[in-house]
Amino acid sequence: MDVYSRFPGPTLGDVGEAAAIRELLAAAPSGLNGDDAAVLGVLAPSSRPVITTDALVSGRHFRLDWSEPEEVGVKAVTQNVADIEAMGARPHALVLSLSAPPETPVAVARGIAAGIASEAAEYSAQLVGGDLTTSRDLVLGVSALGALGGALPALTLSGARPGQRLIASGATGRSAAGLALIERLGRNAAEEAFPGLVAAHVAPRLRPNRGIVARAAGASAATDVSDGLVADLSTLAERSGVRVDLEAAAIAPSEEMRAAADELGEDAWRWALTGGEDHVIVAALEGPAPSGFREIGRVGRGSGVTVDGRAPRYAGGWLSL
Repeated sequence: MDVYSRFPGPTLGDVGEAAAIRELLAAAPSGLNGDDAAVLGVLAPSSRPVITTDALVSGRHFRLDWSEPEEVGVKAVTQNVADIEAMGARPHALVLSLSAPPETPVAVARGIAAGIASEAAEYSAQLVGGDLTTSRDLVLGVSALGALGGALPALTLSGARPGQRLIASGATGRSAAGLALIERLGRNAAEEAFPGLVAAHVAPRLRPNRGIVARAAGASAATDVSDGLVADLSTLAERSGVRVDLEAAAIAPSEEMRAAADELGEDAWRWALTGGEDHVIVAALEGPAPSGFREIGRVGRGSGVTVDGRAPRYAGGWLSL
């Protein structure tokens, strides 16, 4: 099936670059857009810039035969702002480099830009510019700029210390469950039975300011779960020279995930431990979990990741290269 057949109207090749850019600007207006760059104001004299970038490739990170363009835009924002938030910083602006085949409908490009603008607004951020070029595949290159305010150090992968609590801003495995459901049942059937899990995959969202809250509460290390809980915490444990012990009861799959696993003949624990693209913020701190977080384990001496003191049932992670 031609993934573009459900998007009527002219293509990018039909209208040309200038008209296509006008469509993107209309879908994601910003007073900060310049000619080929944007001038950003300093948020505070003591703030430090934080920058990150990610790419989303059609057929690898999203599929337009089961995702709306606006959902792809939301996914692009979450993927980037989660990296900003994981350092305890506040997202401020995003730029989009959109590479697309000439036969791409203008409606697709406009929808992606609208999704980015809408989700960025949740963080009081804006899409402030970018680039449009022709390519064989549809690729979104998104960069996000944030600001780290105050004197507290940034949250890093190397800052965890023995004796700290491990806290999380949400559940893991939901995106992987949603992907499995769509692949096996199709989007419509999967969404009818498990709408929350489908949404978690096609348009994952992070509650704004989670990293800022964790940093203010005294966290010294953090990561976002993009490659899988065990995989990302293994990186944090290695960089910090510690062991992470997760509590099975705290990270157990939800009833919805268990029902989805029963439907597909899968083990929901595989999703919870190794599924990626949840973009949950996991942090290490001395004190109790702040609002919006829950405790999921402890940091100790040693190395690696354990669950209730034993090797996790599943290892590995979400390899999205």
